[in-house]
Amino acid sequence: MTESGLPVWRSLLFVPVTNPRFVEGASRRGADAIILDLEDSVAPSEKERARGLVPAAAARVGEQGADVVVRINRPLRLALRDIEAAVGPAVAALILPKSESAEHIRLLAEIVDDVERERAMAAGVTRLIASVESAEALFRIAEIARAHPRLAAINLGAEDFALSAGMLPEAEGLFMPKQLCVFAARAAGILPLGFIGTVADFSDLDAFRETIRRSRRLGFEGASVIHPSQVAILNEEFGPQTEELDRARRLLERAAAIAEREKRTRALARR
Repeated sequence: MTESGLPVWRSLLFVPVTNPRFVEGASRRGADAIILDLEDSVAPSEKERARGLVPAAAARVGEQGADVVVRINRPLRLALRDIEAAVGPAVAALILPKSESAEHIRLLAEIVDDVERERAMAAGVTRLIASVESAEALFRIAEIARAHPRLAAINLGAEDFALSAGMLPEAEGLFMPKQLCVFAARAAGILPLGFIGTVADFSDLDAFRETIRRSRRLGFEGASVIHPSQVAILNEEFGPQTEELDRARRLLERAAAIAEREKRTRALARR
């Protein structure tokens, strides 16, 4: 957790909650957060079973200290059941896919309020991540980012957004909407998550590293991925860089020298 109260999420790794092998190995991948997925990776016929797996899976993937995040479903009927299944002491946040409006965020946040209260949890402990995935919602992204105090981060889902916009999920077309996501997050004081590219291409890790470096320069602070091989790259590229640490060290040394000089000056003035 940072001084601003926001989590440190350089890397978030998606894990289908219905795949026991992936759940078993997730805690060893080094991700800052593990996303237990109830949405795209779970077939409609498996949704109910998936909900029942959340408590045990959350305990398992979080045993090495990673935050546990659950991605719920978008239709309200499914979202209600997902929230009931997911909210608990072991789950740090929920991803709200296909976030279309601030009103939608506030409605789901109110439901989370009720579940936390029923389970004697501290109010507000379950954070939210908004995922904007349509061209229509893009024009409301600033309102969505400011919708509720529970929001910790916002992301633009490249693949679904590109489909909605009638384009391919390529960097050139995604540049503008992804930057709007960064601006909306910064204005609202929450984390901008993502990178300017598609989550589906994990075959070329060198190219992925360059994409993350560029995305960091453009303001992103972390990202979610679907393949474990990408986690280390996210941690390295979104973590403190050598030159940043050196600059911070020099600033601290300079501040200490100034404080010492002022101390000596005050001592001489009292003589």
